[in-house]
Amino acid sequence: MCLTKLITSKIFKKYHKVRISTFLMVILCVLLLSVQTTFAGDFKAAVVKENITPKVPKQLLGYGARLSEGILDSIYHQILILDDGNSKFALVSTDICVLSPATYDKVAKLVEKKFGIVRSNFWWSVTHTHSAPEVGAPGLPEAFMGERYKHPIDTNYTDLVTSKLLDGIEKGIQQLAPASLGVGWGHSSANINRRARDIDDVAFLGMNPDGAVDRRIGILKIVHKEDHRLMATVANYAIHGTVLGGQNLLISGDGPGVVAKYVEEKSGAPMLFINGAAGNLAPIYSVYPDARSGRMNMLRRLLGDKILMASKEILNYEDQISFSASEMDFLTPMKEGLKWPEALNEYIVDEKGTAKTIKVPIRFLNINDKIGIWASPLELFCEISNEVRERSPFPYTFYYGYTNGWLGYMLTEEEWEYKGYEPTVSPFVPNAGTRFGETVLSYLESELKSK
Repeated sequence: MCLTKLITSKIFKKYHKVRISTFLMVILCVLLLSVQTTFAGDFKAAVVKENITPKVPKQLLGYGARLSEGILDSIYHQILILDDGNSKFALVSTDICVLSPATYDKVAKLVEKKFGIVRSNFWWSVTHTHSAPEVGAPGLPEAFMGERYKHPIDTNYTDLVTSKLLDGIEKGIQQLAPASLGVGWGHSSANINRRARDIDDVAFLGMNPDGAVDRRIGILKIVHKEDHRLMATVANYAIHGTVLGGQNLLISGDGPGVVAKYVEEKSGAPMLFINGAAGNLAPIYSVYPDARSGRMNMLRRLLGDKILMASKEILNYEDQISFSASEMDFLTPMKEGLKWPEALNEYIVDEKGTAKTIKVPIRFLNINDKIGIWASPLELFCEISNEVRERSPFPYTFYYGYTNGWLGYMLTEEEWEYKGYEPTVSPFVPNAGTRFGETVLSYLESELKSK
């Protein structure tokens, strides 16, 4: 009798534990599903366009120092806000040439303080038009081209650009609406390698039809969740904003601006142009004195129509979106003899009190473990980003160049042998590009893939 009671008691306790364990597992699954649904189902987006065209003449950036004499076309901030239910992400495309990382840092602090969007989730990319006003202090260009910056810094215009950007982010947050996301590829032959070489094998700025090139267009398409009406297009393509040359004195978004305006007119929604690894890529019509002789409107057909075509082919959308942004620093020796700007001391580290090392910040964004986007404040040669894309574990891998500042040209080691303009104004040593690409790939394959 005692033995029976003992066995019965043990069975009951075991059964009781199983029931409790099963019950807890059910509750846990319900909670997890609830959390997942909250994050995924709450995906929202908004796009805002802010005009930053100055009303008075301004110093233009991209060639020699020159004061603008008018406006060819307006220039803008295009601001995309994404919210996956867990955090907000701001992507900004601005029609200017380059931006100092120090200027980015100041604005990033304001964005975090005002909107709670952390630094790693605020990406400020510039289109690299060479016909737009300077913004902020010169940063690294002063180290190579000091003669261009003898005029005072235009704090008024910098304040306008900053104010418009903050206003746009605020509007975007207020306008967030349920959205879905599509992704795809396109192709355009609007660019060409610009490292021309004669029989002496010394590179110069020109056209090299046999040189490396990247003609893929990376497309993100954001639509309204309910009816799939287009909300915004993000087009990633590598091309210098140099249809207009140094003789031009009119403010313009150059090729990227023309394409963004055209796609918006045809599609009915704003387009963010995000430049790629354009360090050695020019438009096929380049450095002309005016838009007509440079056939700038041809880019509507050569690139704009290709973006529209690629966008139409995107038929699958996801409204269950989650993203994860992160940042790492790539450390590499500084070129000997370079006088580093004091304002960028946050971007160097001293080693043993003598050798200096440059700290290049790299950003990463994982969207649904399918889209891997990486960005840096560099004028990168396309061979490096091409190889990263080919070896990446993400089926859609995009490189966003000229993002969060500008720290100069990064070449392949092979291209250093041909000398020319870009090595002259690069702060890096010849093998930096190879190590940079491998570092990015390692991060994509390990840390980012696991996020």
